[in-house]
Amino acid sequence: MTREIQVDVAVIGAGTAGLFAMRQVRRAGKSFVMIDPGPLGTTCARVGCMPSKVALHAAHLWADRVPMAEHGVRGTEHLSVDPDAAWAKVRAMRDRFAGRTAENSRKAMGEHLLEGPARLREPTVVEVEGPQGPCTVRAGAVILANGSRPVKPKWLDALGDRVITTDELFELETLPRSLGVLGLGAIGLEMGLALARLGVRVVGSDIARWPAGLTDPELGQRVVEQFSGELPMWLEEAARLTPEADGVRMETAQGQEKVERILAAMGRRSNIDTLDPEGHVLPLAEDGLPPVDPATMQVDDLPVFVAGDANGRRLLMHEAGDEGSIAGYNAARGASQRFRRRTPLAIAFTQPDIVSVGTPLSELDPERVVVGTAEGSGNGRSVILGAQDSMVRLYADADTGRLRGAALSAASGEHLGHLLAWAIQRGETAQQLLALPFYHPVVEEVVQEALQDLVGQLPASGDLPAGLEPEA
Repeated sequence: MTREIQVDVAVIGAGTAGLFAMRQVRRAGKSFVMIDPGPLGTTCARVGCMPSKVALHAAHLWADRVPMAEHGVRGTEHLSVDPDAAWAKVRAMRDRFAGRTAENSRKAMGEHLLEGPARLREPTVVEVEGPQGPCTVRAGAVILANGSRPVKPKWLDALGDRVITTDELFELETLPRSLGVLGLGAIGLEMGLALARLGVRVVGSDIARWPAGLTDPELGQRVVEQFSGELPMWLEEAARLTPEADGVRMETAQGQEKVERILAAMGRRSNIDTLDPEGHVLPLAEDGLPPVDPATMQVDDLPVFVAGDANGRRLLMHEAGDEGSIAGYNAARGASQRFRRRTPLAIAFTQPDIVSVGTPLSELDPERVVVGTAEGSGNGRSVILGAQDSMVRLYADADTGRLRGAALSAASGEHLGHLLAWAIQRGETAQQLLALPFYHPVVEEVVQEALQDLVGQLPASGDLPAGLEPEA
């Protein structure tokens, strides 16, 4: 017999977006259920940002032996790395992060959790098949936060188990000795570099012109130069893959390489289609996903909200948290409250870090923007850290100097990116930022130099020294 449950809000997906949504529903005092097919634990903790950073940390520890020798540390030539032991540590840390996240999630949801796959029969009617038996949930509002899965085109099926996705990578008990990476976005570039630094022979390929989602040509070229010695990158064309008895031959006009396995890091796609396979329940836009207002997370005027990776737009944990909070707030109140979204911020922890902030250069009018540039070779702290190839690019309105965006590859880039994101969101100008203190010697002085370059291109505002303000 099918059990029926009536609630104010049904949340589908117990990942980051779903958990943030649940908090808002609970704060509003509304009844709810949380539906998840398992395994519990967020994408970030299980297969994303956390285990990848452990791998990058392990790789950085090993790579540090080179500058150690240059600074007089003897005996580094006798050191060796065991890639499988390093990987075992990565997987153990992954299990710790995912286990704690799952445990905390289960405690937070308590009796409100329904485990099992879900289907939408109507916009606010959900059928769940799970160990507790079939169940129909009728809700006043529904939040779809059931995440995403790696893109794996059908043409890769011919390679069988020689192809793994980013979700499957951390299930490997031992690393391949050679690997081809398809897709050099943040996760593909991060994992390609981490494994290359741990001793795996890696080659990467992407149809994009630049890696890490960059659109600034000067920075894109700098990043290719920075990392191609560790990870050969075949860009702007699709690789041809041919299965062989003991691996895969990967080939473009730029070269060919035989590898044991292929890592498909070609992005992620929404899981919305698993809830509405025929596409008959919800309206769909041209991209095949429900049209979602990013300020309310609502689908048209329906009592349906989509948050996190499920909407296929801003696939980052902090964005999922914001979207879950917005969706939960509106779903619990029957409201369409509009919220201002935070300044976009994306970081690839490639050491030096690659960071994109605010509006990318490709979306700005070249007639109305000025670009300030600074390089690590002119920054004492960066030179000390061996990051003299760093580059910072700042974009500002040509008439006011208001900062609109930035892209950079730099030591401590994760921190510089946050400072710039805060400045952009607050509407700061290059002139105002130059009036703030900069210590010496610090990496932040690269930003100061880029700001000075910007101000030098703006309309003159007097003869006072740049960055100094007269007393009132």
